[in-house]
Amino acid sequence: MAVMLEVKNLTTYYKTRMNEKICSVDDVSFSLEDGKSMGIAGESGCGKSTLAMSVMGYYFPPLYYQGGSITIDGKEITSLSPDVIRQTVLGTDIAYIPQAAMNALNPTRKIMRFIEDVLKAHNSTLSKKEMRDLAEERFNILNLPSKVLDQYAVELSGGMKQRTVIAISTILSPKVLIADEPSSALDVSSQKIVIKLLHDLMEKGFVRSMLFITHELPLLFNVTDDIMVMYAAEIVERGSAKEMVFDPLMPYSKGLMNSIIVPEEGTRGHVLQAIPGAPPNLKVRPEGCRFSERCQYLNVCGGTLEDKAAGPGRSYRCRLGEETLRELYKVQEENAKKFPLISHTFVDEEIAGVETVGEER
Repeated sequence: MAVMLEVKNLTTYYKTRMNEKICSVDDVSFSLEDGKSMGIAGESGCGKSTLAMSVMGYYFPPLYYQGGSITIDGKEITSLSPDVIRQTVLGTDIAYIPQAAMNALNPTRKIMRFIEDVLKAHNSTLSKKEMRDLAEERFNILNLPSKVLDQYAVELSGGMKQRTVIAISTILSPKVLIADEPSSALDVSSQKIVIKLLHDLMEKGFVRSMLFITHELPLLFNVTDDIMVMYAAEIVERGSAKEMVFDPLMPYSKGLMNSIIVPEEGTRGHVLQAIPGAPPNLKVRPEGCRFSERCQYLNVCGGTLEDKAAGPGRSYRCRLGEETLRELYKVQEENAKKFPLISHTFVDEEIAGVETVGEER
């Protein structure tokens, strides 16, 4: 299958008022196939939204490009000027649904005005009637009433505003759609509608491929084909949605799954466990594993750390081997069931006895 989006060694950073560089996306590489959807999960502040903005190739302070390449459907965009990217790439090759999209609409303008601005920026020859006809056709296909076009954002409910922003973002049928936590501020019913809308966009060909960003791994299981887990500006594990939700390998990915309520069959009995500590300060890039200070299995992981393969299309970043990790998790889960109210300190003492001889330190 053809690759729609390919990112190689992408590195970007933020610059503070004190002229300090803060690593935001560090040497990230991945590919997204045509017709596929990929999820990006991780804690707040791990770099998910910054990766989304970086992938669009449209940088403005305090975010700066440092290195790497971004190719969309064979077109390399990192060498293009911001004006060219805005005119020929954004909206058509790649589109973005921002975080807190419900607040993205100017309350003093009718919805149709937003659509007119988008269409005029890419085709100045369209008449108002042609733009209106196109907007009504697209809204009807996406089960949005055409009367919304003549309303202001303040007249719409939260769910309706979110769906309207999605419709506006995809009015030019982008090849790649980046959805940045599009359902995080919605009730369960509205979340279901938004997720169905995104599915419909892909099934009907209005969007070719999609990146879906969230901090909830189980949500991605119902939305995407594959999942990448991001931590401290790096991709630390990747695999199919099923593998990442039901069988995460990297300790951070495992911690994410253990710290949230999971309704999926086969995972309802697991005990909730918080991830201790906080992510590292990225003003200075940590050596080795960036999760090591919070990891309950190994806490000395300096030196170069490379991804380990764990099957077709699957990899993770950890010193420990796959078999050792599975044994550690097995012991931990057994103890958690026996002593559900006991802290990690007790569980860790027994886990420490699992053989790790031969693993890299």
